[in-house]
Amino acid sequence: MIALLIAGAVSLVFTLLLTPFFIKLFHRLGWGQFIRDDGPQSHHTKRGTATMGGIVLIIGAVIGYFVGHLVGGDSITLSGLLVLFLMVGLGFVGFIDDFLKVRRQRSLGLGGWAKVLGQVIVGVIFATVALVVPTSNGKPPASTMISAVRDIPWLDFMALGTVIGTVLFLAWIVLLTVSTSNGVNVADGLDGLATGSSILAIGSYVIIGFWQSNQICGGARLDASTEHACYTVSNPLDLAVVAAAVCGGLIGFLWYNTSPAQIFLGDTGSLGLGGALAGLAILSRTELLLILIGGLFFIVTGSVILQRAYFKITHGKRIFRMSPLHHHFELKGWAEVTVVVRFWIIAGLFVAAGVGLFYLEWIARVG
Repeated sequence: MIALLIAGAVSLVFTLLLTPFFIKLFHRLGWGQFIRDDGPQSHHTKRGTATMGGIVLIIGAVIGYFVGHLVGGDSITLSGLLVLFLMVGLGFVGFIDDFLKVRRQRSLGLGGWAKVLGQVIVGVIFATVALVVPTSNGKPPASTMISAVRDIPWLDFMALGTVIGTVLFLAWIVLLTVSTSNGVNVADGLDGLATGSSILAIGSYVIIGFWQSNQICGGARLDASTEHACYTVSNPLDLAVVAAAVCGGLIGFLWYNTSPAQIFLGDTGSLGLGGALAGLAILSRTELLLILIGGLFFIVTGSVILQRAYFKITHGKRIFRMSPLHHHFELKGWAEVTVVVRFWIIAGLFVAAGVGLFYLEWIARVG
């Protein structure tokens, strides 16, 4: 518990106090945001705003995690390190994309397939280690079963054989990783939108991880009357520590990222945050629950897919004035801050539904 509190606090203080330094440094390096010509006209005033702020966030979260363990005296676990790896690895893919945009002074950095390839490579490494390397309890952090609120026994990839099962498991983890990281990336279009929404989504895993740690199979706090409903997750408390470290960093970063933003997450931050969210869902065995917890990210991504599909099918007609969905409301006349706050509310409702469903499943099992 001490590690959790210290991790969040250190990460928050780091981003809150040092983000101004990084803003000046990024301006000196010429790392300013490039704005698309076909975007909303109100966004052109943001040209030159410091970008790649995800660097600050990721450094703060990593430092917060390790300092939390150092002060709290808790052991560092493979589960926690894997989530950090996924965040840092996808953040690095985003950094390459951001750097190329700044260098070329245009909105296209890495090509679409090159970016996906980078995400796939990071996802495959994560999945392989999570499936093969055992934790302190002798079991790997990840499960070969698809999970909702916990593992679903009849959806075990290994039922199809080791080779096919392993391939399908890797494909499933990569799908979750790529879709979630791109979902957060798509939502990162307005000042503070992705940051605030990520605080809510990733913050839910502080609650989930802490609850699972109290009800873990074989745990000291597990009551005999509820033993049949225990969780088989590896190191859930450490997953909560990672989530707290990321959330603390996000809160400090939001101080400078809210409208009018002084610094943007960039793909460095948005892909990294999506990686952290996916990693937490996979290792906490709540993969399908992520559809609710990250509901806003899936909606804005869905709006892009729907717009493009409808555009092609109807040969030029559109459903929205512009996609992603938040830009549609901007073009309808909503102020940027209005769109952001209302989308935060929507994100919060989805998170509340997800955490509520998680708890209701427990109540149903023990009731």
